[in-house]
Amino acid sequence: MPMKKYATVDEYIGSFTVDVQQVLRTVEATIRKAAPKAEESLSYQMIAFKLNGEPLLYCAAWKQHYSLYPATEDLVAAFADDLAPYKVEKSTIRFPYSQPVPVKLIRALTKFREEGAKRAD
Repeated sequence: MPMKKYATVDEYIGSFTVDVQQVLRTVEATIRKAAPKAEESLSYQMIAFKLNGEPLLYCAAWKQHYSLYPATEDLVAAFADDLAPYKVEKSTIRFPYSQPVPVKLIRALTKFREEGAKRAD
């Protein structure tokens, strides 16, 4: 069965249960506040934030968790202690729905990625 294609971020978020929608809205608002110059869109059927046309962070909802991408080696190393309670695999950080959204951590990860994007300029 093919995956549904969403046209907008709101359509993507609206396709989930209310509790997952609340989590996604919290994550979305946290990233937006931490990186106000980032442009939000839908890319690869995930919520995407881009800064100066380059990927900053992606967020996707799954059955038991939501994920942030990319978890680069330098990001994982810089936040090793903070990320210890979460499953980090390849370039993915998985946050279970059963735990509160770690707003401070997501804000810090966003700022770290934003600073990396500035250094790359």
